[in-house]
Amino acid sequence: MALYLVQHGKAYPPEVDPERGLSEEGRAEVERIAIIAKGYQIKIGAIAHSGKKRAQQTAEIFADKLGPGISLTETSGMDPNDNVISFATQLEAGPNLMYVGHLPFMEKLTSFLITGSVEKPVFKFQNGGIVCLDMHADTGCWIIKWTLMPLIS
Repeated sequence: MALYLVQHGKAYPPEVDPERGLSEEGRAEVERIAIIAKGYQIKIGAIAHSGKKRAQQTAEIFADKLGPGISLTETSGMDPNDNVISFATQLEAGPNLMYVGHLPFMEKLTSFLITGSVEKPVFKFQNGGIVCLDMHADTGCWIIKWTLMPLIS
């Protein structure tokens, strides 16, 4: 079972778009990453997003590029400062789920799943990037299997 964690794409500032939808740059970066993921034949069964406009738009791009047949759902508990531990204990078990959310939540969720602590950072997300977690066959612990980021710096 793979778990794909995504920080939404770059968004407009609130003074330009009060709902903070994806900027043109953010949309282009997410589309590029989604096309690369499709080229690697990444299989996603469902995508959950926080419901915020930028996360929903990011999820829609991934579903469009990686689909067909990928269900999209709004899921509470993934806002920037939501309780990571509460969310992690309720993660759905299933094949190849993608979650699109926000910082610092996504980084803390990754840290918690890998180390058991939200205070021990293990990865620096980028807007529109994917972190793939998987269960280690021998230990049953989450590991970072791979990442795909818009920038390598």
